[in-house]
Amino acid sequence: MFDRDDVGGDDSDTEGHGEEPRRVALDALEAGVDAAHPRSVIAEDVTLDGETLRVADQTVDLSGYDELLVFGGGNAAGRVAAALHDRLGDRIDGGVVVTDDPAPAGPVEMVEGTHPLPSESNVTGARRLLDRARECDADTLALVAVSGGGSALLTAPSGDIGLEALTDLTDSLLRSGAPIEAINTVRRAVSDVKGGGLAAALAPATAIGLVFSDVTSDDPAVVASGPLSPNPTTAADALDVLGDYDVDAPSAVVEYLESKTGATDDSGPGNAASAAFDRVSVHILADGFTALSAAAAACNDAGYESLILSRSVRGEAREAAKTHVALAEEAQITGNPVDPPAVVLSGGETTVTVRGDGTGGPNQEFAVSAALDLPDGVVLGAIDTDGIDGATDAAGALVTGETVASSEDAREATAALADNDVYPYLDERGALLVSGVTGTNVNDLRVLVVTE
Repeated sequence: MFDRDDVGGDDSDTEGHGEEPRRVALDALEAGVDAAHPRSVIAEDVTLDGETLRVADQTVDLSGYDELLVFGGGNAAGRVAAALHDRLGDRIDGGVVVTDDPAPAGPVEMVEGTHPLPSESNVTGARRLLDRARECDADTLALVAVSGGGSALLTAPSGDIGLEALTDLTDSLLRSGAPIEAINTVRRAVSDVKGGGLAAALAPATAIGLVFSDVTSDDPAVVASGPLSPNPTTAADALDVLGDYDVDAPSAVVEYLESKTGATDDSGPGNAASAAFDRVSVHILADGFTALSAAAAACNDAGYESLILSRSVRGEAREAAKTHVALAEEAQITGNPVDPPAVVLSGGETTVTVRGDGTGGPNQEFAVSAALDLPDGVVLGAIDTDGIDGATDAAGALVTGETVASSEDAREATAALADNDVYPYLDERGALLVSGVTGTNVNDLRVLVVTE
């Protein structure tokens, strides 16, 4: 998946272990992504035996339906649709999927969109998906792929909000440092497809959600802003988020949200009492722990003891990195919480409050911040499992203490962090990990290899 030539720079700080710690880190990262890929997950969780379809622990008699359609949105949605077509073949009659990683899926229409910022193709695709969903009736079974990235890719702005305003809003939210739950509170409030909008369009069809979760809570209302889930928040909540995180929202967004507050704030398809959800079921098929478990197994196979720290690490990326450095130091000095040679793994979603004007992403900032203090004998790999860290072509980075080898390097790294411009710093040192779009998204994956 990664081009391993010269990734991570000089390995002299791993005290005679040669390339092994770097190889272990890369093998673990790749194992994590592969385990969360739709081809692996669908093979495990979707089967067809005659007329009986099984999705996770739910079984459905296909003879009770006139058509089987596939819908979806998100980084993994295209690959989910392709895997479903491989599994179900000509039993699938059509559908629409919006993704940034399209794949052949028989009669399912693929619309290629953009991520992390929405574009006209996202709007066109989301509207096409909603139109096709509204044609469904009680004799339709819809399999709906929902994954991280769906909030950007399924773009159907409400009211008079235009694409430019929605793009500006998305950019401001992503730069604010707000957690994804807060960001998606706003996104749900200004969308016709999020917050249960797709469920409303599909009703009275039977809908089964196949969710690849990129949020620490695994809350379906947060993943892709919950197209199949009741909206747990209101327009007033969205306005609070804008104020709490000092988000400079376009006037069209603020005016729309203000118009929806008050007596009618809980109305609409996302209301939990809506009949739109009577025939909807949702299954989390893959999440951050899916990737972490596979990464840990790869480390164990290589002879390293593994410790999964948490799948829910969050907060400012550069600060979370310091905690991981402290764990590596403690392991080397005392053998706690794990005795080297060992690997500490974590997942979750760190954030970056953007104050500069550079290029980078949360995993890149995490890596640079860690590299400033990494002790000898430690390798750190940090990626976003979708292959897109921030708005860059890198998934993340692989670093050692040699990535910041001198006082001059330290000054450059500190300046790069201050300007949110770590991508060039890592690129110059061959530390970027570039995979291209991976076909999945279960959020961040970090591997900390600690030698003696």
